[in-house]
Amino acid sequence: MANVADDIEEETMRNEAMERVGALVGSWRTTLRNAWFLEPAGQEVPGEATAEWLGDAFVVLRWTMAGEPGKAASETVLVLGRSDAQDVYTALYHDERGVCRVFAMTFDGSRWTLNREDPDLFQRFIADIGPGRIDGRWEASQDHGATWRKDFDLIFERA
Repeated sequence: MANVADDIEEETMRNEAMERVGALVGSWRTTLRNAWFLEPAGQEVPGEATAEWLGDAFVVLRWTMAGEPGKAASETVLVLGRSDAQDVYTALYHDERGVCRVFAMTFDGSRWTLNREDPDLFQRFIADIGPGRIDGRWEASQDHGATWRKDFDLIFERA
C-alpha cells in the first residue's frame, strides 16, 4: 500500500490572494496616538509588531505596546486568513484580556480594513498602506454603525 505522504508535494503553493497579505510580513515599529482614552491628551504609546507566515495559508500579526509604569504591556494577535469559496478574508483577534473576536477583512495592497458588527459593539480598522508605512485608525460604534468615534490612530513603520 502506498504511503499517502509520498503523494503530497513537499512544497506547497501560497494562495494568490494571501500572497498579497504577505506585504505585511516583517518587523514594524508602532505608535498609538490620538486616543480618546489616554491622559494626558496627545500622549503617544510606542510598540512593535511582527508579522510572519504560519505555513503557507495564514499570516500571524503580533502587536505589543509598552505598558504604563507598573502595568504589563498589552499584546494583540491577529491571524489573517481567507475563504476562497466566499472570496473573503477573515481575521481572528485575541488580546491579553482574553478577548476573542472575528473581523471581516479587505486587503488590496494599498488599503487594509477590518470590520466587525457584533451585538456588543461595531468596530473597524481602516488603514492606508504605503512604502514602509501603514497609517491606520480604529473606530467604534455603539449604535450599530449610525455614528462612529475614533478610538485611536495606529501607525506602523518598517523596522
